[in-house]
Amino acid sequence: MLSQMLAESIGKGLKRRSITKCSTWSERYRVMGQPYPGLWSFKYHPWAREMHDCQDDTIVGQKAAQMGYTETALNRVFYAIDVLGESVLYVLPASTPDASDFSAMRFDPALELSEHLAGMFSDVKNVGHKRAGSASLLIRGSRSRGQMKSAPTGTMIFDEVDEMVQENIPLAFERMSGQKKKSAFLLSTATIENYGINAYFRKSSQDHFFFACPFCSKQTELIFPECVEVTGEDPDDPEILNSRLLCKECKHTLNHETKHEWLKDGQWVAGQEGRMTRGFYINQLYSSTIPPHLIAASFLRGRDNPADEQEFYNSKLGVPHAVEGARVTDAQIISCTKGTKKLDGYSGGKLITMGVDVGKWLHVEITEWTFEKTVGQNDVNLMAHARVIYEGKVLNFEELDNFMVTYKVVSCVIDANPEQRKALEFAQRFWGHVKRCFYGNGVSGKQVSLHAEDQHSVTVDRTSWLDLSLGRFKRGAITLPIDVSMEYRENTKALVRIYEKDANGNPVGRYVRGNDDDHFAHARNYSEIALQLGANMSQATTINGDIL
Repeated sequence: MLSQMLAESIGKGLKRRSITKCSTWSERYRVMGQPYPGLWSFKYHPWAREMHDCQDDTIVGQKAAQMGYTETALNRVFYAIDVLGESVLYVLPASTPDASDFSAMRFDPALELSEHLAGMFSDVKNVGHKRAGSASLLIRGSRSRGQMKSAPTGTMIFDEVDEMVQENIPLAFERMSGQKKKSAFLLSTATIENYGINAYFRKSSQDHFFFACPFCSKQTELIFPECVEVTGEDPDDPEILNSRLLCKECKHTLNHETKHEWLKDGQWVAGQEGRMTRGFYINQLYSSTIPPHLIAASFLRGRDNPADEQEFYNSKLGVPHAVEGARVTDAQIISCTKGTKKLDGYSGGKLITMGVDVGKWLHVEITEWTFEKTVGQNDVNLMAHARVIYEGKVLNFEELDNFMVTYKVVSCVIDANPEQRKALEFAQRFWGHVKRCFYGNGVSGKQVSLHAEDQHSVTVDRTSWLDLSLGRFKRGAITLPIDVSMEYRENTKALVRIYEKDANGNPVGRYVRGNDDDHFAHARNYSEIALQLGANMSQATTINGDIL
């Protein structure tokens, strides 16, 4: 009996080792639940096969939601551990709750459904470390630079790239540099142009999935709006059920129910030849579980709600998108650029604030404020008009002292990170006139929360204040000097407001940036915050005189 069990074990091992493709391994060993229970099949996800077997060092998947990319990533993980004997690093946006959710909703069900997978792992109790013999699955969050640096592996998965701390992703790539064989798979729905997954996809082969139309036989793809006929006037209109897919070449109706048949022989076609990175893009028009009327309803909802609009383009179509008014435009900046040149100093007469963003350089905005008498308005920021009298950058904190004196700055807000000590020393040199600023939780709207334990620091809600400070360009409530730098202009346009829904389904926004720097946008924001602090200062403050 023992010899028979040993022979069976050896036989299974040899059979498994003879598998040279991830797709073959998946069809033999991966067991799925609903909506397609049983052994893994490419029947309803034919586009996923090539992603399983792609051997490029870097693979990028820009996608709509629920298109099988994460399951593809999991299959690549299991194949690497089981057949290749390699450890894998799986990166999620955050360790908590993302790692726990991943274990509970993805990893554990996979083991429960597959006897083979359950037998692979000897220790799965640790949420962040699953052991399978000499190989391991390491699950990490992108927010910790230490975690990204301390996990050297040759195979890495980056799941939901757009929700990650973008600056930390290259750290994980660096951990592969010492490995002889390297494989990185990045996947995510897109948010805005040239940010996150879209920034990586733009540098890739940019493959799209083409198929032969069952009616005209032309090679084509499913794209919106060319391939969707939307019927009905709103999402609740019964007519919307008649919405249909159609071939953009011959305009013939493509039957959703037989989609798996006319897609089965589809193939990926590169949009850009000669790229070192392979990129795959797919949208929900290809999904066998999402009929056309649901795509149409999502589109119609997006006409009335910015969060639904963002959701439609990002999650349904898998493309980057910025809703109207989400960013400052060139036209708005030009409209606000007029009057005089930047000033070399200030003689006094009006309230002056300064905002400083901290990085390799210290980016500075100095603002003069004038106030309008508005009936029923007691919000100092909404009553005030901003005139930027100086913008520029310096290398040393000590150079900020000269700005404080020369421009007679009453109130200054400086970025608290990453140089907290240097920012504190600056604040202490101008006691009461300078505050370090943290973007944080626990504050809402335009509340400025003073730190009880540290009188030199405040915490504010990032989104609410950026709405106000950047909104000035849209309202014409700011004047820029005619010699404003191109860097200031470009930085101001870098931030884009994207929309999501909270637990109650209400739209909420947050600002992200692409690959462009946004330092002056934050200097603008800090100077805006400084206005509220400066206006609230005691009348004893010598606004028109020297503050020293």
